Amino acid sequence: MDTRWLDNQQKAAWVRLAAVLELLPAALDSQLRRDSQLTHFDYFVLAILSEAPGRTLRMTALADHTTATLARLSHVVQRLEARGLLERFPCPEDKRATNARLTEQGWKKVQEAAPGHVTTVRENVIDALSPEQVGQLAAIADAVLHRLDPERARAAVYERYDEPGQRGCGES
Repeated sequence: MDTRWLDNQQKAAWVRLAAVLELLPAALDSQLRRDSQLTHFDYFVLAILSEAPGRTLRMTALADHTTATLARLSHVVQRLEARGLLERFPCPEDKRATNARLTEQGWKKVQEAAPGHVTTVRENVIDALSPEQVGQLAAIADAVLHRLDPERARAAVYERYDEPGQRGCGES
């Protein structure tokens, strides 16, 4: 099989994206740990639950929404549960399944953490771009996500803020 090597322009784009993929999570984690004693993934789990009906999801649905394995999610949920930020209980509709629900303390933690997190996202990403570039970023992310998730199995996660009737931020 012949390797299709990257040309210099492609390498430059890839290296920059790789740097963003390394540096951005560290910036998000640093702020959340400092201000809220949460990792970015902890915050993401709590935020997903905060937007769910009754602030409750089955663990399998929560794993889907966070794109995490059940093993990773179970470890994080156990830690958050020990802190009183969420609780697990048997699913009433299916006793074999387990639900996770945000507690009042967890809801307060999300509300306290959200302003600092949004500020960090703005400072490091959104405000660095023009409105046109924000649209381009969404379109670029959609193109990559189409390759990573061709069956759109996780589309509900990354398209949840799209305008009604719009499939993907970059599509009309």
